[in-house]
Amino acid sequence: MTKHAKELSVGDLAPDFVLPSTEGMMMTLQALKGKQVVLYFYPKDMTSGCTVEAHEFSKLAKKFAKKDVLIFGISPDSIESHFKFIEKEGITFPLLADETKVVCKAYGVWKEKSMYGKKYMGVERSTFVIDEEGKLREVYRKVKPEGHAVCVLDDLKK
Repeated sequence: MTKHAKELSVGDLAPDFVLPSTEGMMMTLQALKGKQVVLYFYPKDMTSGCTVEAHEFSKLAKKFAKKDVLIFGISPDSIESHFKFIEKEGITFPLLADETKVVCKAYGVWKEKSMYGKKYMGVERSTFVIDEEGKLREVYRKVKPEGHAVCVLDDLKK
């Protein structure tokens, strides 16, 4: 098992990254400074829980935008897979491809998981709200997809 950096928590500086975006460019956290950002990490395009979560964030995207908050979904899937996911499910915000899992590891979401007694490495569904200065305002781990986007939006009102 590889050793990870300390677990990120509220108040920490969010790790910067450079990832390909479905908007056709490389996205960096540094380029988003001055904006609030929701980064949500999910395991896999076109799976049931990930689709529920993407639909909920899409339905609320305009409400997030009214608060000047940008939403980005990140998974280890390829940009091509993300494009298919967006097209099939009508996702209204950019997805970022972390095929090397460098960003997943930096945020501490690449973890050992277990299904039917079999252990494997995968993304622990997690969300990070980053403030205008690049610091973590909220950290959500082991997220349940249903109702999560509403919870994040409600917490932004506080």
